[in-house]
Amino acid sequence: MKLYRYIYLAIAVIILASCESTPKSQPNAIPATPLQKTVTLDKNFKIARGETFYVPVYSHIYHHNRQEIFELAVTLSIRNTDLTNPIIVTSVRYYNSEGKLVKQYLERPIQLDALASTDFFINRNDTTGGLGANFIVEWVAQTEISEPIVEAVMIGTDFQQGISFISPGRVIKSQNNYKRSP
Repeated sequence: MKLYRYIYLAIAVIILASCESTPKSQPNAIPATPLQKTVTLDKNFKIARGETFYVPVYSHIYHHNRQEIFELAVTLSIRNTDLTNPIIVTSVRYYNSEGKLVKQYLERPIQLDALASTDFFINRNDTTGGLGANFIVEWVAQTEISEPIVEAVMIGTDFQQGISFISPGRVIKSQNNYKRSP
């Protein structure tokens, strides 16, 4: 009898955790979360390195011979892999399948300290991005550093069916002004 109670409790927790009450995305910029340290890039900020990443994401996929849509939640993860130096994330933008801006995630640049990470989330019921959605992520640093990891995780569950996968970001533009001493 106790085993059934634990099973019912576990099911209730799963159901409550899957309830989403966050409103759909708006194209306006979102303020930084308390864990994100905003910074101001003034004219004295010297960029030694920077990149622009393209990250393909999927707000839904087709299944059952393309007759049904399986909606997915998306988490974009940005990880500073450098052991000693920070990076500055200057822009995180979400585009739909038609290439139109859906949401700008940063009002101001944020700093990711050495080995720090941050993430951005799209609710499962937000299908504004479509099948060909993507993120454009831009970052800069004042010193030569190791390249950050930028990737998205998609996940969706319905009843006893679930799917999850990752989508790595790809560098589409590089800026390298670092000059090494002889």
